[in-house]
Amino acid sequence: MKGRFITLEGVEGCGKTTQINQLKKYLENRGYPVDVTREPGGTPLAEAIRGLLLNPANHAMAAATELFLYEAARAQHVAERIRPGLQAGKIILSDRYADSTTAYQGAGRGFPKEIVERLHEVATQGTSPDLTILLDVPVEEGLSRVSRLQKSDRLEQEPVEFHRKVRAEFLRLAEAHPERIKVVDGTRHVEEVSAEIRKFVDALLDQK
Repeated sequence: MKGRFITLEGVEGCGKTTQINQLKKYLENRGYPVDVTREPGGTPLAEAIRGLLLNPANHAMAAATELFLYEAARAQHVAERIRPGLQAGKIILSDRYADSTTAYQGAGRGFPKEIVERLHEVATQGTSPDLTILLDVPVEEGLSRVSRLQKSDRLEQEPVEFHRKVRAEFLRLAEAHPERIKVVDGTRHVEEVSAEIRKFVDALLDQK
């Protein structure tokens, strides 16, 4: 079987973790080999970088440092886990990938698109998702969900306006890449959202 790379994206609290776990069960029940991973993270080195990036104590982190750390974690993730998994014929499900950096560090932090895209090229070595599910929810709703469930990390503590820029960029990316990025309304019941995601994934897997 040919490996497939599927990513889930969206603002904080959009429901990615819930939906990626639902999708994993669905695919495994159909007999597919599945590997669930996340960004930043997915390997011991990348998880260590994640700790630096999301720790609220690192509030003095420079925007450029943040960008480089995300790309460094991605480079390790791709080399150690994503590409080997795809070569082994697995379906890789990743909670975030390069689109998140485009949205958070590009639009959110204001880095020029050209710089961010060039760093993506270096970090990913041409490894792109076959399908991206964008779970769209209003920023205020997503942040409210997060605040009820856990203590906020460094990125979640950014001002609402920062997160609005992130959401707008995700939607811009979806409009620019409709063949890859499918927007799903994340405000609905979990099962409704899961059903729509499965339709997009089934269509991908049915392709020769």
